[in-house]
Parts: sequence; C-alpha cells; structure tokens
Amino acid sequence: MQVHTPPPTKAAPRSRRRRGGVPWRSLRRRRPPPPGPSPPPPPPRRDFLLLVPSLAATCTVLQSLPFSASAADDEKPAPAAAPAPPPAGEPEAEALSRVYDATVIGEPQAVGKDTRRRVWEKLMAARVVYLGESELVPDRDDRVLELEIVRKLAARCAEAGRSISLALEAFPCNLQEQLDRFMDGRIDGNNLKLCTSHWAPERWQEYEPLLNYCRDNGVKLVACGTPLEVSRTVQAEGIRGLSKAQRKLYAPPAGSGFISGFTSISGRSLIDKISSTHGSPFGPGSYLSAQARVVDDYTMSQTIMKEITNGDPSGMLVVVTGSSHVIYGSRGIGVPARISKKMQKKKQVVVLLDPERQGIRREGEIPVADFLWYSAAKPCSRNCFDRAEIARVMNAAGRRREALPQDLQKGIDLGVVSPEILQNFFDLEKYPVMAELIHRFQGFRERLLADPKFLHRLAIEEGISITTTLIAQYEKRKGRFLEEIDYVLTDTIRGSVVDFFTVWLPAPTISLLSFGDGGSGDSLELVKGLLGSLPDNAFQKGIMGQSWNTNQRFASVLMGGIKLAGVGYISSIGAGVASDVLYAARRVLGPSTSIATARRRTPIWKSAAVYSCFLGTSANLRYQVIAGLVEHRLGEYLMVYYNQPLLASLLSFVSRTINSYWGTQQWIDLARATGLQTSKKELPSPDISSSPDMPLLECGTTEVQNVDDSNSQ
Repeated sequence: MQVHTPPPTKAAPRSRRRRGGVPWRSLRRRRPPPPGPSPPPPPPRRDFLLLVPSLAATCTVLQSLPFSASAADDEKPAPAAAPAPPPAGEPEAEALSRVYDATVIGEPQAVGKDTRRRVWEKLMAARVVYLGESELVPDRDDRVLELEIVRKLAARCAEAGRSISLALEAFPCNLQEQLDRFMDGRIDGNNLKLCTSHWAPERWQEYEPLLNYCRDNGVKLVACGTPLEVSRTVQAEGIRGLSKAQRKLYAPPAGSGFISGFTSISGRSLIDKISSTHGSPFGPGSYLSAQARVVDDYTMSQTIMKEITNGDPSGMLVVVTGSSHVIYGSRGIGVPARISKKMQKKKQVVVLLDPERQGIRREGEIPVADFLWYSAAKPCSRNCFDRAEIARVMNAAGRRREALPQDLQKGIDLGVVSPEILQNFFDLEKYPVMAELIHRFQGFRERLLADPKFLHRLAIEEGISITTTLIAQYEKRKGRFLEEIDYVLTDTIRGSVVDFFTVWLPAPTISLLSFGDGGSGDSLELVKGLLGSLPDNAFQKGIMGQSWNTNQRFASVLMGGIKLAGVGYISSIGAGVASDVLYAARRVLGPSTSIATARRRTPIWKSAAVYSCFLGTSANLRYQVIAGLVEHRLGEYLMVYYNQPLLASLLSFVSRTINSYWGTQQWIDLARATGLQTSKKELPSPDISSSPDMPLLECGTTEVQNVDDSNSQ
C-alpha cells in the first residue's frame, strides 16, 4: 500500500505546473475579490488568464483519475486482476487449457470463463504452488502448461510487487551453481545442457523455452532434485547404502514418520494408492522404490524450506515435480505434507497437469489436488468437460440427449464435447436449412461445428467460381453464348464441383465418432483409423483430444493432394464424356456446317492426368494455406482477439479471389507446356469450329485458351 499511494500525489502537481504555466498559489492571488466598491477587472483578459490554468488543472485531474483508480484497484486484487490481465491472457488460456476443481464432492467440476479468475486468485494467495507433471511417460504438453502458468503468475506477481521463483526437480540440487551462472549470463544454454547429459535428448528441448523465459524475465531458478549419485544408490541398495554424510543431508531422520497419512477409505493407505499408479505396490524392488521416493520428497522439502526462509517473505515459489510427490497435497505423504508442519495449509496449492484419469470424490475422501489442468489437445478417460454445464445447455435448449445425433451422444459420454460446441449445434438448428444439413449429413455437421463460417467460405468460393466462369464463357462465345448454353452449363457445373471439394477437403472438422471407435482389427478399420489420425490440413490447430506432430501434418499434405488429384481426374473424365455427348446430340438434333466440318478433340485421358496432377500439387498447397493459415488461424485470431468478423470475411474473400486468379495463370502455363492448349499464334486457321471440348476449369475459372480461341480470331 505504501508503494502505490505516493505516485498520484507527486505526479499531479508537476503536470499542472508544466501544462498550466501558472502555480496554484498565484492562481489564488489572482482570484477576483468579493463584490465591493472597487470595480471588477476587465473580463475578457482576466477570464482568458484564468481559463488557461483552469483548463490545464482540470485536464490534469481527469488524467490522474485512471491512475488513481488503478492504484486503488491494485490494493484490491479481486477487482483489478479481472480487467487488466484477462484481455490478453484469458482467451489464450481458454484456447490452450481446461481447468477443473478437484476439491468438490463427486466428479471434478470444470471451471468456466467467468470463474477462471477465482483460480488465479487462489494461486496468487498461495506461498508455494506445486505443478505435478507426468513421471513414467513424460509429456511435452506438461511443459507447455508449465510455461503458460509460470508466465501468467509472473505477470500477476509483477503487478502485485511480489518476487517469483521456479524450483525444478529435474535439476539435482548440486547443480544450483550452474543454474545461477545461467541466470547471470555467464554460461549459455549449450553449456547448461552439458550438465543434463542424463536427460533424454527431447527433454532438454521441452524444458528450454521455460528456462529461457525465466532467465529473460528474472524468475529465479532453484534446483531441488536429488543428486544422481544419491538417487542411484538408494534405488540399488536403499537408504542404508548411503554414507553417513549423505544420509544426514538427504534422508529423513529416523522416527520422523515419513510414511504417514493412512486413510480408512477402502482400507488402503495413501502410500498404496500412490504406488498403485506406478505398478504393483508389492512387486520386486517396491520397497527400494518407496525409499527412493521418500529421499526425493525429503530433499525437495528441505530445499523448498531453505528457499522460503532465505527468500522474499512475500514471494511466490512454483515447484515443478512429479505428480506422485505432491498428490493429496498437505494431507498426503509427499512434499506438501512435510512443509505443512512449518507453513499454513492454505498457503500451498497443488495442480496436477494432464492426469490420465479423473475419479469421483466421495464424502470424507481427501481431494487428490486443488486443480486438474489439461491442455486443449489432451484427452482424459472421462469428464473432460463439465457434465453439469452440458446439462444446463441442453435444458436451456429444451433438448434431450436421445434426440442428438449418434456422434454427439458418444462425444458427450466420453466427455469430449464442450458446452460451446453443443451451444453452436443448437444455434445452427434454429435455421431450417442448417438444421437439415447438420442432421442428415455428418460431414457438414463435423465442419460446421469446427467452423460455423464454413458455408460462408464455401459461398465465397462458389461465387467467385461461377462469376469468373460465366464471364470467361461469354467473352469466348460472344453472340453464340445462348446457342451453346449447354456447353456453358457443363463447364460451370464442373468448375463448381471442383471448387466445392477444394473447400470441403482441407476444411477443419470435429470428428467425435473416432474417440469411441475401438477398432475391430479389420484392414478397412486400420485404414480409417490411419486417415482419422491426420489433420484436415497441415496448419490446423490442435483440437480436443488430438495433437498432431510434424510427420502427421506433412502426411496430411500428401493425403490432401491425393484426394484432390482423384477429384480432378474424375471430374476431367466426366467433363470430357459430357462434352462428347453434347457434341453428338448437337449433330443429331441440329447439324450445322460449322460443327460438321471440323472438330479438334482434347485427349481425355491425358487432360485428366495433367489436371489431376495440377490439383494435387499447386491447388492442394494453395488451399492448404488458405484454409489453415489465412482463415483458420489468422481469421479466427481477428474474430476472437479483435472482434472483427467483417474484416475476417473480407480477408477470406480477397485471398480466395487472388488464389483463383493465380491458379488460372498457373494452369494456362501448364496446359500450354503439356500441349493440351495452344496459344493464339499457333492456331492453324480461323475456320476451325469453336466446339468447347473440355475447357478444363480450375477452381472456378474457365480456361479459354483451347480450340474456342479460334472463334475470337
């Protein structure tokens, strides 16, 4: 409080003297005297002299009001924390993570947008925050969550004037000097990496962003792990294998009751519950493993207490360690329980990162943690989303679960359907055409739930396709446009079909049936499972329960190219056959001299092969970028962070128009290079008929450089 009060009182007088140019004391002396016998001063000049400093003083007071209000809000963290950080951080947190309150009775309760602020308030009120990560199978998503949580806590601590430190079990405590040198800039990351030679290669890559952030932002790093020599000795021989000096430093004293905290639930102890998550509690070496875990707990607790005692009394310490060391919090047998003897229980908060499953807490049971924190791409075995919120959305819409499509029902049972997706589904049902599409066609439902503006983007592409096709056809045929309307319609429909698939295939989807399909082992099921594991485009964001690596994204580009190549091959053959049928029908119904004299046919199979290769390479890459980068990422960013849906729609329209024109130019060059089309100077004579034999559209644009060009010569 003493930090925030002085600035407004000091800043205001300086700004008043600087802007007004007249001190307040002289202003008081120049005030007009009370009415009396003396005549008043000349109003115009005196009013002018009084007006300038008065306006300056008023502006200064008004400008100082927001600062004073923010200073007052800083003293009250509840109202101030909500407006300041969330605009930049909360949308990102919602997109990257899901939080559940594990202290409630029953299933963990999902924390919504309006209550997410309470989570940060509870974390800020703590002295020590534990982040329990996966141990047996390290998960890179845990490191992403750790960086996000540390970044947000560091920002809030900076606003509150508190220091923050980060303790890492991954670094043995005898490496504290190397961490200090890394923080001071005396060594770089490569030198620090040499101290972690016992790590897996990918583990350093996962921790490096977190370490760099702490160094760049002044977050102190604390090594709190057990030294490797001590840990390996205990795992092989037990605590009795340690030397006397090592036992004094790293092993709890005899009779300290380090295996305590028994519970009457199911007649099992907490040590059995924790051990059961890592294998058989009575298997070979289980006793040595328990001793090794006790040594780790004791070493970390001693390091943490030392940091708390010697550090800033109001500072915060974030501890990143394995989940088994912090599970059940201060009422368990891990690190929080040891520290709770010297610290209030409410000053410690336990957060488990991406736990494999969630349990139902019964009356009298100890909560496994304060919060369960999932990344957006991390599935869990049950209750990924709050079922109470799902029920509220369904009750508000007056719908029952049995009336929903099968994939939505399975998604709700598995907990992978968020309340927002369900609300989008009910909103789409309000429109008759949309309701028919999402109920009858699963493909439309999957795309509309992932991108409610999918039909809008499809309409933009088709509008560009039909418009450019008709303009090109009219320019080609001039006065024969109505006479050859059948050819015009054939080309236009073929172009519309191709454009439909160029929008349909790379569009992001939400497939809910894939979560529930166990697979029958059939080869067809294996192929479907392989295709379902790939994103719809290489730049698609990770959605619920799915996270794609670089290989999968690269494979999605290849798969998208194969699909578009198939579309181009079939559509080219269909257009060629349709052109032949129309030509034959014209000769039978209305033979003319121009038709009967000459007709130059474009090879159907050659044109189909060239066109399929063009769609599978050039068109595939261009539409991958448009659907993934431009619309799915940049367009969604404009709508979410800046609330600019009109700008996002304009961006989509402009990008697709440019893409259509650019694709047309590329196709003309390719068709001429392969001999499918000839340039105007190569046409043999102007007497050749203008039969529109396969103009070979691409993405809604008719290529007019084929035989029909002879008519315009």
